[in-house]
Formats: sequence, structure tokens, C-alpha cells
Amino acid sequence: MSSRFLVFSAFGKEAIDTALRADLVVLNTAVAGKWLDYVLKEDVHRVLPKVLWWIHEMRGHYFKLEYVKHLPSVAGAMIDSHVTAEYWKNRTQERLKIKMPETYVVHLGNSNELMQVAEDSVAKRVLREHVRESLGVRNDDLLFALINSVSRGKGQDLFLRSFYEALQLIKQKKMQVPPLHAVIVGSDMSAHTKLEMELRDYVTQKKIQDRVHFVNKTLTVAPYLAAVDVLVQNSQGRGECFGRITIEAMAFQLPVLGTAAGGTTEIVVNGTTGLLHPAGKEGVTTLAKHIVKLATHVERRLTIGKRGYERVKERFLEHHMAERIGEVLKEVLRKSKIRSSKH
Repeated sequence: MSSRFLVFSAFGKEAIDTALRADLVVLNTAVAGKWLDYVLKEDVHRVLPKVLWWIHEMRGHYFKLEYVKHLPSVAGAMIDSHVTAEYWKNRTQERLKIKMPETYVVHLGNSNELMQVAEDSVAKRVLREHVRESLGVRNDDLLFALINSVSRGKGQDLFLRSFYEALQLIKQKKMQVPPLHAVIVGSDMSAHTKLEMELRDYVTQKKIQDRVHFVNKTLTVAPYLAAVDVLVQNSQGRGECFGRITIEAMAFQLPVLGTAAGGTTEIVVNGTTGLLHPAGKEGVTTLAKHIVKLATHVERRLTIGKRGYERVKERFLEHHMAERIGEVLKEVLRKSKIRSSKH
């Protein structure tokens, strides 16, 4: 079966004609709602019955009527986690007084390329050595990484507080552990944001410059996942909608220390593939204790990592995601055909 992909601008006559001719239109992200009125204008109502809306966001600023007012009229919505789907259902009803369409939950899956690297011990070793050398850390040092663009919502500030607390605990109790390091991947010094400066000031003030490493934003996370020992997923508030980095880390057999919020609770099995801590300031000490726990129990750390990898193989691969999306597409196509025949 041959398939063709045509790519053209989202604006203009071609986009309108294609949307009108298509059997199914997938809108990607909540913000895509603006496109409906902006481009389709008076034709919007002809397209809505065959729209599947794929939503990945759960931050408050997406809940604007101008973005999502057409949600009740589309064929269906697809959301990355059950927690987020529930949140959208309640929020649209309470805040905007509109009703969600039929909603399908599809967890994301790791790409085959990422899995290839994760399962190649030689490639992993090479990447590990290279990254550790560039950070100036030794092979036996323990690296805890938070990989996410620097922002309050991602919780780098609270992570550094937990990390400092963990170092203090180790010192007080005179524990025998390898040197611990925190790696923040997702920095942007050129932006000179207030938070970026705050993080660096905190590190200087606590005299932990030799233990904390800031790495610039990057789209290639595999080298860092190969180089570190534990992933910290510290997203605050409602957490992540899903948090792809979590399943990517688990593919590399890394234990995950995550907030008990959002999609993370559907990925990480607490105590089995990771340890969860509360979001917010009350999570700081718990996370510090979890850092110490994984630093002192090598076996536990490795077992948790292996179990995470098994969980990924079981349910978070590209083919799992493709199958789930395929089922949703078939179902939405079937329903939109029924709806169209009635009009």
C-alpha cells in the first residue's frame, strides 16, 4: 500500500480546500483551535464534524474560549493521559460552560531510534564517557538529572533545594556514598531569565558549584540519559500532561524520582519503577530523602531501573502508540461518517 505525504502552508485556499475534502482532520495542540476560525472562517462548521483534536497541554492559559470554543462540536478529542482528560472535562465545564466531545486517552510511546540507542550497550558506554568527560565528573560519581527547559513549572529551583538537603543529610549521617552531582539540562543563559539567575545564585551561595552542572537546551537527550544515573521529573502544579522524558529515561533503565502529579502517576509505579514525591514545597524534603535512598542502595537503584525498562517494553513503545492512535482514528472516522450522512 503506497502512502503519500503532502506538506503545505496551514494558511490560504489550499488549506481550506484540503480540510473540506478530507475524511478526517487532526488538530494538534489546544492552540490549533485558533486556526479553525482564522483560516476556515465561514466553512468551519463543515469541517468540525470530522475533526479529531489532539491535546497535549494542561497549563491554565490554554483554557480560553477563543482557543477551545469549538470543542463540543468536533468528532472527538485525544489526550495523552487520563488525569489530563479528566482535568479538561471538569475545567471546560466549570470555567467555560462547554462540554468536551467523546475523549480518547492515548499514552505516548518511545521512538524506535531512541530504543535502539537505549538497548545498545556500546553506544551507551561511549555516550556516557563523552558526556561525563565534558561535565568533568568521574565514572563512579552519581548523577541526578532534571531534563526540561528551565521554568518555575518544571521545578528546577525546588530540585536544587532537595539536592542540597540530600548532601546535608549524607554529611550529617556520615554516609559512605560516591560523590553526588545534579545536572540541569535545559538551561538558557542567553535568555538571562530571573529564574536562571536565581538557580545559579543559589548554587554559589550554597557553595555547591562543583556538584551542579548547567547544560544548554538540547533536542538530543539520549547522550544525557546514557550519562546519568537517575532522572528527576519535578514538574509542579498539575504536573505534566504526560512527560515523554519519563518514558525515555525508563528506556535507559533509569529510576525516576517524580512528582505525584499529572501523567507521571500513570507512567511511574511508585516504589517499583520510581519514587513519587508531592509537588510544591512540601515535596522538597521527600525528594531529598529519595535522592539519599537511591544514592545509598545501589541494588535498589538498578532494580527500579530494570523494572522501568520492562514497563516501557510492555506499554510505552512506538508501536503501542501507533496501534492506539489507529483504533481512535477508525472509531472517529466511523462516527464522523454517520454524522455526515445525517446532515
